Amino acid sequence: MKTRNQSGFTLVEIAIVLVIIGLLLGGVLKGQELITQARIKNVINDLNGIPAAIYAYQDRYRALPGDEKAAATPRWAGVHGGDGNGVICGTYNGTAAATTGSGASCTGENESTLLWQHLRSAGLVTGAGSSAEMPQNAVGGFTGIQAGAFGLPGHVICTSNLPAKIASSIDAQLDDGAPNTGSIRGAKATLNAAAGGTASSDTGYVDDGSQLYLICKAI
Repeated sequence: MKTRNQSGFTLVEIAIVLVIIGLLLGGVLKGQELITQARIKNVINDLNGIPAAIYAYQDRYRALPGDEKAAATPRWAGVHGGDGNGVICGTYNGTAAATTGSGASCTGENESTLLWQHLRSAGLVTGAGSSAEMPQNAVGGFTGIQAGAFGLPGHVICTSNLPAKIASSIDAQLDDGAPNTGSIRGAKATLNAAAGGTASSDTGYVDDGSQLYLICKAI
């Protein structure tokens, strides 16, 4: 009686398959790392570029964007002015209508929204001049300006929804790498959360694959 030989993979064939799988996995991981690095660079550009636009506006008009009274019509049609008190009232993630400034008490969000109208009208950031839409960062979070956050005095720029790997890399590249000290501070946060006034209790960034961070930088 004849026995049938069972064919299978040789060691060489298995080795070739494993090499191919390794190359594919390496390519995927490398691609993910390139995407992450691109996002880090994009957020850093926002943290540096938006304050530069604010300084340029101050140099040109001798006033803060969002807070300037004279930015209203007739200088720019459809654009409103702030109260001129030297403070950009409101929160970095403000969603209030871009009408008049919120007043000396800074209880509203109008001026942090008006800021984008003023910068766009001046041609210092992209977009239609009358648009007060807040720009998004590279991971879909909000980026904006407010007065003080996490114990940082003066005006700050904040950006939200950052994975720990991105937040920690930005902090390490631009500051001291710690979320509770230095000129960049951050905290664990939910989607587009508000930036509190008290110092962060987080001493490090926890990269567990799901935790998001909000960071703010002094300008």
